[in-house]
Amino acid sequence: MSVEFLRHVPLFTELPEADLDWLSEQAEPISLKAGEILLEEGSPGKDAYIVLDGEFEVVKKSDRQNIVIAVREPGEVIGEMALLDQAPRMATVRALRDSQLLKIRGEIFRQLLAQRSSAAMAILHTVSKRLRQNEAILRQNEKMAALGTLSAGLAHELNNPASAVRRSADQLRSELLQWTQLSLDLNHLDLTADQIEILNGLKAGIEAHGASLNAMDPLAQNDRESEMQTQLEAWGAEEAWELAPALVSFGWDLPSLTPLQKAFEPPPLKLVLKWLASGSTVFSLIHEISIGTGRISEIVKSVKAYTFLDQAPVQEVDVHEGLENTLIILRHKTKEGVKIIREFNPHLPHIEAHGTELNQVWTNIIDNAIDAMRGSGELTLRTYVKNNNVVVEIQDNGPGIPPEIQQRIFEPFFTTKPPGSGTGLGLHIAYTIVNNHYGQLRVQSEPGKTVFQATLPLQLPR
Repeated sequence: MSVEFLRHVPLFTELPEADLDWLSEQAEPISLKAGEILLEEGSPGKDAYIVLDGEFEVVKKSDRQNIVIAVREPGEVIGEMALLDQAPRMATVRALRDSQLLKIRGEIFRQLLAQRSSAAMAILHTVSKRLRQNEAILRQNEKMAALGTLSAGLAHELNNPASAVRRSADQLRSELLQWTQLSLDLNHLDLTADQIEILNGLKAGIEAHGASLNAMDPLAQNDRESEMQTQLEAWGAEEAWELAPALVSFGWDLPSLTPLQKAFEPPPLKLVLKWLASGSTVFSLIHEISIGTGRISEIVKSVKAYTFLDQAPVQEVDVHEGLENTLIILRHKTKEGVKIIREFNPHLPHIEAHGTELNQVWTNIIDNAIDAMRGSGELTLRTYVKNNNVVVEIQDNGPGIPPEIQQRIFEPFFTTKPPGSGTGLGLHIAYTIVNNHYGQLRVQSEPGKTVFQATLPLQLPR
């Protein structure tokens, strides 16, 4: 291998001839075919490599996709970051075409840096530059991945009420036609003034009940339906098995219907009961549509508040509102087995902040907590005021963070998840945002209790 080639590698440009000769003797030439993997993400960082000829792509797996964060060409160094940090490889390196490299063992590389300050400064510059480049690329991908996660969650949340509204609207059309026809049939009967007054009272009852329907205990409802069906059959009502659930779920009971049996003969009574059940169903469906559209409106309102649309970059932020909106955004991940406990200071003051950025902090921490609990456990949100600061604590009862890595969890690219399960930037981004707000983000963790504590000033420095 030519010493002249090493001299043109930026890392070694200032090395004396003797050191270049020594390095050339210590290096091991290797060859790779196109498509072969040089380094695997998550593998130990033992050696560094210099590209003599060829081309390599540096790929980081994030969730289900691969992100190309760099392409290394002749003269560039590969693998130095994990080697210096004595950490697992944070990306996979693959040959794009047939390539040749020089392999420098870890102890040789460290000896070189220890003896030659010029090499140490050069590698420091290289590492710093690559960290900035990698973080910029992965930050953008993290934002897109977060947007995708939020979009998927919102689509899931919106789909349920939207589907319910559509089903109710489709059913309402046929029920409304039936109720209208039954009303016409009643008008054709030769009813007395007292009977008309009773029907008007029932209609008013339908309208009143429709505005305040409440869910009933399933067992109690089942008992009432059986009792109602038995009585309707005794009165000669047709399809009593179908009328009873409609009447009971709407709030009618036997005492409220008993006067009908006295006021109407059997033939008209059957029609009245059918008309009453149909009208009750119509207003029940209207109530369901109202609930569904209200839920959709709530979600849309929460998304708008979450993103602080149409507002200035710095706002008076209600921290509680931000936390609640974040919970709504992440409801698809919490509603299965996560119990939310709120310990909010009812008099918590608003703070000056970039609202959207703070919501990203809450999202990253809460999302990590849910993952740590594997979707089942207790999530406690706590707020209070201390020393003219607002303090937000997000606590989970997951397995905890091992003491030996608690000091590193805010480092960029550091993650406790398996390779490919994340970029290792979520908590780093949260830490940076809180720091940019002149606040502090800390963590305390033990098995069964992990607390992330964000301390934020009431006002940003002018």
